[in-house]
Amino acid sequence: MSALDDLRRAAGVEFDFAPGAQVPLSGTSGGSGLSHAIASVAYRDVAPEDIKVPNDTAKVNKGRFTLLEPNLGEAFTRAVETRMLADGRKPLIQSFGVEPGVVVEHALNAKRIRRQRDRQLSAIMIGFGLLFLPGVAIWLGLFQLRRTIAGSQDRRAGFFGMLVLGLLAVLIAVAVIRAPLDGVLRIYVWTMLPAPIIGWFVAQRVCERAAQNLRTHWSAQIGGGSGAKIPEAVPQNPNDAEAERIRLGLAKLTAEQSSNMTYYAGPKGILGMGVRWGSWQLAEELRPRDPSREIDPFRSWDVARAIGDQLRMLERGPLHTGGFTQPSITHWVVRHVGEGAGEVSRPDGPNADGYSVSSLEVQRICNESQYDSGDRHYLGVQFVLWGGELVVTMMISVTVLHHTLRIEVTGYALGPVDGFFRKGPDAKTKEITDPLRPWRKVKRPAPLVEVREVVRLAARAPLTWFPARLDKLGGTIAFPEPFGLRHVWATTPWKHRFMVDDVLRTATPVLRVAHAAAFKVLAENGVDISAFDSRSQALGGQVQSASPSKADEYNM
Repeated sequence: MSALDDLRRAAGVEFDFAPGAQVPLSGTSGGSGLSHAIASVAYRDVAPEDIKVPNDTAKVNKGRFTLLEPNLGEAFTRAVETRMLADGRKPLIQSFGVEPGVVVEHALNAKRIRRQRDRQLSAIMIGFGLLFLPGVAIWLGLFQLRRTIAGSQDRRAGFFGMLVLGLLAVLIAVAVIRAPLDGVLRIYVWTMLPAPIIGWFVAQRVCERAAQNLRTHWSAQIGGGSGAKIPEAVPQNPNDAEAERIRLGLAKLTAEQSSNMTYYAGPKGILGMGVRWGSWQLAEELRPRDPSREIDPFRSWDVARAIGDQLRMLERGPLHTGGFTQPSITHWVVRHVGEGAGEVSRPDGPNADGYSVSSLEVQRICNESQYDSGDRHYLGVQFVLWGGELVVTMMISVTVLHHTLRIEVTGYALGPVDGFFRKGPDAKTKEITDPLRPWRKVKRPAPLVEVREVVRLAARAPLTWFPARLDKLGGTIAFPEPFGLRHVWATTPWKHRFMVDDVLRTATPVLRVAHAAAFKVLAENGVDISAFDSRSQALGGQVQSASPSKADEYNM
């Protein structure tokens, strides 16, 4: 069986190439506004170091030549493609409130726009580069030297650096003009230096059009999102392996996003759901209601399933009010990975169902894996609020040890992403002297692409056909691990008054529904629920005054 067949089976995709397939188009209904805000990074033309603004654990790996270093959009697009579509990639953390496919599609769209620009730049490099290669080498050497002196994209070389560069340029020009040559060779040498300048002027027009296109997409994503055409994901024939790889990679993202396994990272809480901010535990002895007979046997799964059925009714109430939005109810399998984990593991073996744990194994874990090592079962009710900016999750576990039944309700909250993702493009301007009032400076629109940027793009263009080599020469960025598009950029929700209210208000109804559903199962099986009811009323009073805390640190 081929590697492509293995990839298709892992993604859960059974269909093959079919002529007439349509170009995938992610419309505004394909994801939340938050998805488009994150996707906007793929179109940005700022420094790659800006990726550390929302999370300083992201890495910027420098290449060998600063002239070939990518900007943020180029580096982000490459990182998204390799981290989320590459064969053999590490598992991803679910992104609640975000559609990973939308982000990947826009990254591919940005790549396509740049690839079209790079084709034209490569043609210009062939026409004005290969024919006048010595002149191009001289100009590239001067620009590389300038960038080495400056140290980064946005700094200037300084007076001493510009003086050195100026002297070098004069010496090179004098050497070319006074070269002891005649005839056609002399004309060639004399045109060797100005020809690349003509090529630069043509390249500048190409780069300016592409930059305007990319910035239009950037603004559109900040404004609510627009579709991304990705014809690269449509196989043109049965042997189009690259398009098939992208298509199956997108299918894998969807399957992995719906996985029922998640991971507990110590004080970091559950990856993708945020930190644990509150916990309420009800633990009482199982005693028969009728002393003359034993209680009827039941399992933890019976209680958990009953609670899940009742939680689906949370959006209904006796009064006609706004109330809850429709929750997502999931029986989770939670695996401990530790606070410093660099990666997580997918479900595997006979109990795996694609990227999820099979339903029979979920029931077994709920009933049997309650003590000692192993995965644990949690029933989760999740609300994605504020357009994906707030994820509120209540997790419920049911355990029975000896004669004690414990129902634990814990709250998790994931806050909004950093404001960096909502930032639109800044208009580029330059200050000039007002011709009518020379004593005043006025701002005028400036070209989006400066001289040094045209040179950088032209130098990178031929190498974009060899991305692995370009990564080494120019550099890359690496996302924080374990990686998920949502949780690695999240901030705390506790500075937003209304978000805090939503988080705290969720706890009381969920707690009471969970207790009421559990008591019904206990009463049906002959359990005396008087002690449970008393404890539940006490917890009902405590949860009304819920306040967020660092519940996973235990004040130790």
